[in-house]
Amino acid sequence: MTPSPHSPIRYPWRRRLLLAGWLAGGLVIVARSASVQILQGSYWAERALAQHQQALEVPGRRGAILDRNGNPLATSNETVHVGVAPGELQPENRDANVAVLASELGLSRKTIRSISDPEKAWVEIQGGFPPRIREALDPIRGVHLTPGWTRHLHYGGLASDVLGAFQGGSGTGGIEGGFDEHLRGVSGREIEAQDSRHNPIPGQSILVEPSVPGGSVTLTLDRDIQEIGHEALAAAIEETGARGGNLIVSDPTTGEILALVSIQDGKPGNLSAINLPYEPGSTLKPFTVAAILLHSVATLADSVDGEEGRWMAGGRLLRDVHPYGMMTLADALRVSSNVGVAKVAEGLSPAQQYQMLRDFGFGTRTGIDLQPEASGRLPRPSKWSRTSPSRLAIGYEISVTPIQMAMAYGALANGGKLMEPRIVKELRDPEGRTLFRSEPRVVRKVIPAGLARELSQVLVNVVKDGTGSEAQLASLTVAGKSGTTRAHGDGGYVDGHYASFVCFFPAEDPQLVVFVKLDRPEGSYYGGATAAPVTRATMEAVLAAHQAPIDWGAMASLDRRQPRKNPLSGAQFASSNLSSPLPVRTPRTISQPETGAVVPDVSGLSPRLAVRRLHAHGFRVLLNEDGPIVGTDPPPFTPLSPGDTVRILVRRVGDG
Repeated sequence: MTPSPHSPIRYPWRRRLLLAGWLAGGLVIVARSASVQILQGSYWAERALAQHQQALEVPGRRGAILDRNGNPLATSNETVHVGVAPGELQPENRDANVAVLASELGLSRKTIRSISDPEKAWVEIQGGFPPRIREALDPIRGVHLTPGWTRHLHYGGLASDVLGAFQGGSGTGGIEGGFDEHLRGVSGREIEAQDSRHNPIPGQSILVEPSVPGGSVTLTLDRDIQEIGHEALAAAIEETGARGGNLIVSDPTTGEILALVSIQDGKPGNLSAINLPYEPGSTLKPFTVAAILLHSVATLADSVDGEEGRWMAGGRLLRDVHPYGMMTLADALRVSSNVGVAKVAEGLSPAQQYQMLRDFGFGTRTGIDLQPEASGRLPRPSKWSRTSPSRLAIGYEISVTPIQMAMAYGALANGGKLMEPRIVKELRDPEGRTLFRSEPRVVRKVIPAGLARELSQVLVNVVKDGTGSEAQLASLTVAGKSGTTRAHGDGGYVDGHYASFVCFFPAEDPQLVVFVKLDRPEGSYYGGATAAPVTRATMEAVLAAHQAPIDWGAMASLDRRQPRKNPLSGAQFASSNLSSPLPVRTPRTISQPETGAVVPDVSGLSPRLAVRRLHAHGFRVLLNEDGPIVGTDPPPFTPLSPGDTVRILVRRVGDG
C-alpha cells in the first residue's frame, strides 16, 4: 500500500546520521586546516620557501703568498662566472647576442646551440672568465655575471712545490696546505631563488653575509735567488744527465731560507729537499772532526797514517780514491781521506760520536714550516755494528736531508749555533696588520766559536787547493766541502751516485750557505767536479742580484783577498811528513787578474751581467740603485789590484 504524501517519514534517524557525518567531516577539515595554517604555518612556509631557495657559500678572496721583498708569488685573481637564461634573450637580437657570447667566451658549438634555444631555462657556462668580459656582456639582457676567484702563480713553476696547490676550495701541500686556514679567510652566505626544477632564477639572489678575505703569508724566500738557484740547478741537471737534484741557499745567522729548489725528472720535486734523505758521504766529515777536536782526541796538527789508501776497519776494507801516507788531520779533511778521518775517529766513544751528529741536527726534523719533513736516519749506538763507527765517521750508515745539511753547515759558519730553519717570515691579516713575525731561534750551541773558526779555515783550504776548487770565487773566500756516495733506492744501493757540495761565503764573515746535490749524474760523478761548479754559478749570480739580502757594506769592508794562513803554523805544516805527495787540483781559470788589471767597461749591460763581469775580474762591487748602467767608479780601464772595490754608476729615474 503506497503511503500518503502527508504521512511521516518512517526512518528519520538516517537523515540525522548523514547530517552528523557531514558535520564531523567538516569539523575535521576545519581543525586540520587550522592546524596546518596556524599551528604548523611557519613550518610549512619554511618548507615551501626552501623548495624555491638555495643557500650558497660565498668564498672569500684567498690571501696572497709573497716573497721576502713583497713580490707576489701566488695570488687570487677576480674571475667572472657566466650564466645565460636563453628565454630572456631579446628575439630580435638573439643571433647577435649569441655571437658576442661565443666570441668573448670561446664557446663550443654544443654550448652555442644551448644558449640559442629559447626553450632552455638556464645554461651555466663552465669556467671562470677575466673581468674584462663585463664590458661586453653586462648590457645583454639574459646574461647574468657573478664574481669568483682563481689562484694564480706569478712565476709558473718557480717554487711551486714550496707554495703547494689550491684545489677544490682547499690548499694542499706546501704553504697553501700548511697555512690553509689563514689564507682562506671566512666564507659568506648568499640566498638564491630557484624555480620548480631547482634551476636558479636569474637576478634573484640576496647576499645575507659578506665574505671576509684571507690573510697573507710572507716567506723568507727571495724571488731572484730562487730563480737563480732554479736556473743553475736545471742547467747542471741537463749538462750532467742527472735525474734530479736539490739546491738550498740560507742565511747562517738567522736560519732564513732564501732559496729552496727541488727538481725530479725535469719538474718540481715535491719538496725532496726536506723529505728525501740520502747518505751524505764526505760532507759529514767536518762534523766528525768537530767531535775529535771538541773531545781532545787529536788536534788539526796531529799526524795520521793514510795507509796508502787501504785500511781494514771493523773487518771491512776502507779505501781512498788516492793513496796517502802520513798527513795531518787538517790535511786528511782537506783532501777528504776516508782512512785518515776514520782512523782518528777511532778515539771517540760511540756516545761522543753519536751525540755530536745528533747535536748538529742529524736524525731529527728541523722544524721547518713545510710538510711532510723527514727526520733521516741516525741509529743509536746500541744498534751499531763493528763497522758503524768508521762508516759513520765518513758519512755512511746515516741518512740526512738537504735541509739538515744546510743548517749544520750554517752552524759551522755562524760560530757553532744550530739555527732553526725559517721559511715563513710573517703573517698578516686582510687589513695588513702583522699577526705573527718569525724571529731567529737558536736550537742549541753545538761547538765553541773558536772551534768553528778552525774548521772553517780548513774548509777554506778545501776550496783553495783541495777537492772543492771548482767552487772558488775570484774576489771572495769560500769555505766548503764536497761529497760523493752511492745512490740508494728501495731495498739497497742502486746504480749511480749522489754528488753534493756545501759551502759558505765570505769565509771571514759568512752571509750565505749554499747546498747543491745532484742525483745520479752521468759521466763524472764526484761532488767536487759536478756539484761544486753549481755552487759557484749560484754565488756569482746571487752577488749580481741587486736586491740580494747581503750586507754589501760588510762585503766591501773585507780585506782584499790575501793568501790565507794554514791553521797549522809553518813549522807544523812542514813537519807533517807526507810520505806521498797530496794531489793538488789545479783550480779552474776564472780570469783572476794580476796586480795592475784594469776595470772593464760595463756600460749598457744589465746589473746582473755587469756585477758578474766585475767579479770575474777579481773586483769587489757596490751597486746601490736600480737603473741603466752608465759607468763605474773608478772609470773603465783604470788599473787596480784584485780585491779593490768598484762602484757601479746608474742613471736615476728623472735624470737627463
